[in-house]
Amino acid sequence: MKLLERIKMIRIYCGENDRWQQQPLYEAIVNEAHRHHIAGATAFRGIEGYGASSRIHRRQLLGLSGDLPIMVTIIDEPDKIEAFMPTLEEMVSEGLIAISEVDAIRYSTAP
Repeated sequence: MKLLERIKMIRIYCGENDRWQQQPLYEAIVNEAHRHHIAGATAFRGIEGYGASSRIHRRQLLGLSGDLPIMVTIIDEPDKIEAFMPTLEEMVSEGLIAISEVDAIRYSTAP
């Protein structure tokens, strides 16, 4: 069965070296989303990028990190996303939070 629904998606853009309570920020966000029973959260490491500082972050020689860009994507129903926003805003002191309404197609074998 295929279900089409309207959901919200949050994308948080930060750096690999960003921290929240001595933990990598991206890891802390995913853990908090899980604790709040959000439908899904995934952290992606970018290979190159820049943000507000206009400084390009990329992998250095010998595979060392240059504070690579991280994007965390979170999806769920609008009311659950709205309820999670105060927690997220407390966690992110630098970076960007983008919120979008998206159409989702959910595939399920259950009737």
